Amino acid sequence: MKAMPRSRGDKEESEKHIGLLKLVQILSFLVVFVAGVVIGLATSSHVNQHFNPQAEVYSFINHYSTNAPVVEEKNCTILKECEKAEDCLSMKVFLKPNNLTHSMSDDELFWRASMVPTKEEYPYKRVPKVAFMFLTRGPLPMLPLWERFFRGHEKLFSVYVHAPPGYKLNVTNTSAFYQRQIPSQHVSWGTVALFDAERRLLANALLDFSNERFVLLSESCIPVYNFPTIYKYLIGSDQSFVESYDDPSRYGRGRYSRKMLPDIKLHQWRKGSQWFELQRALAVYIVSDTRYYSRFRKYCLPACYPDEHYLPTYLNMFHGSLNSNRTVTWVDWSMGGPHPALYEKANITEGFIQSIRNNGTLCRYNSEMTSICYLFARKFAPSTLEPLLNLASSVMEF
Repeated sequence: MKAMPRSRGDKEESEKHIGLLKLVQILSFLVVFVAGVVIGLATSSHVNQHFNPQAEVYSFINHYSTNAPVVEEKNCTILKECEKAEDCLSMKVFLKPNNLTHSMSDDELFWRASMVPTKEEYPYKRVPKVAFMFLTRGPLPMLPLWERFFRGHEKLFSVYVHAPPGYKLNVTNTSAFYQRQIPSQHVSWGTVALFDAERRLLANALLDFSNERFVLLSESCIPVYNFPTIYKYLIGSDQSFVESYDDPSRYGRGRYSRKMLPDIKLHQWRKGSQWFELQRALAVYIVSDTRYYSRFRKYCLPACYPDEHYLPTYLNMFHGSLNSNRTVTWVDWSMGGPHPALYEKANITEGFIQSIRNNGTLCRYNSEMTSICYLFARKFAPSTLEPLLNLASSVMEF
């Protein structure tokens, strides 16, 4: 039996229902859309209210941190008040450490001191200085004499003191020696530890990029000329002053060990005074050397003394043209023995000091000959301080 065809009325009724259904769908979509917009706006408002106070807190913290006193690590100067925040990488601290206290090991210190800028120009007005490096067993009995020598020339020198660990110089904050002790280690005479201390002094002094000349002194050393004379002499020199000579005796070549081959040969072996003066370029080479110094550390053992052989030999091997092969520190070895003569109060006369200043001999300075050969002298007992101070203005002219 066939189905009856729909009437026209039924068709119209069906189309009407379909239209109502589509209208309901459209209205539902609009309601959902509007609800979503409302919820989104409400959520955004809540988020802004939550984060704005946080942003204000972070802003306050950043402002406080920027203006707060900056306390550096112990390797750096403590900056209590600064117009702007400074750190260990600031140019001022990099070029001239204000505080000699640090926690670097020797290897770290030597690595840091070996850095050399390849750019020739300096980003500041550089005034070359002389670094006076004191290797002392404790007190500095000649300190008043040195303070008088330094007075009025503060921009032209730096002082460094290597004293036994735990010892502290008792000086006022106006002294040239105030807070000038470097981190030190124990030193034994005749051992490699002695030259370790000398390298430690050099490395610390190299951290100040204004230091151009480096002179090693002991607690028994004195200046025999005034500061302007010594400064001009050292800064104007084309060479360094390290005594270096071939000694064929058992005290020279006799201390050589064939175990140093092939790095160091007998014909390169030299001897010289411990008390040296170096230009900056050579000082950098000395603190940078590992290969040859390790040979001395291992094979130059008593009765071989590294402080008498390493520097003269190393410079002879590689930098002879930069060295004058003489020292500027006068010492009297005429008494014989392992130590030079020690002078007491009774020895200090005008004639004696003048004989050190000009003993009639000549030495080469740059391309000319000069009668000024010694700038410093040793060994002077503490009792000599008073007569030396009395002669300082009339003889040494300071």
